[in-house]
Amino acid sequence: GAQLGVSPVSDVVEVLSGDTFVRPLYAGNALAKVISKDSPLTLISIRPTAFEKAEATGESANTESLDVPANELTEWLLESVSKSERPDLGSASVVVSGGRGMKNGENFALLEALADKLKGAVGASRAAVDAGFVPNDLQVGQTGKVVAPDLYIAVGISGAIQHLSGMKDSKTIVAINKDGDAPIFQVADFGLVADLFDAVPELTEKLQ
Repeated sequence: GAQLGVSPVSDVVEVLSGDTFVRPLYAGNALAKVISKDSPLTLISIRPTAFEKAEATGESANTESLDVPANELTEWLLESVSKSERPDLGSASVVVSGGRGMKNGENFALLEALADKLKGAVGASRAAVDAGFVPNDLQVGQTGKVVAPDLYIAVGISGAIQHLSGMKDSKTIVAINKDGDAPIFQVADFGLVADLFDAVPELTEKLQ
């Protein structure tokens, strides 16, 4: 934005017009209508999970070549990408996430087995990442990835606001937690009050 001389509008969830947009505030608890005054150029970033995928029409798009001056202010060093046989967390149709209730990183193997049965990805809450159970590229939430899969299974996750802001747009939310008063049950479509170390292996077994 600085190089273009405009003020960017970030995390847009709705486009009202060519210069008016809606973006979330306070971890998604409030929505702000923002009007961009940077005419004729408007710079925005969108929240992908807030928009339905456009249908492919099969038509070729018009292309135009531009003479862009070389940018000497930055230098490309390297790209580090973690590879996994599981679907990408940001685009998976099924996500199985674990929280502090998993107790340690080794127990995430339970979630990996369940995710493999559902052909889904594995995620985690910030509490699980901060505790060192899993790497931070699995974090779902305001300070992690924002996901909206068809099915989101939250295991041992209490439901902190910053986590809910990253997954509350999921089509179906299932919560497994032994604490029946956990906030996660307020947003869950289906809830199971049970010990995850009993419920997850049983669920995985029934999916054989």
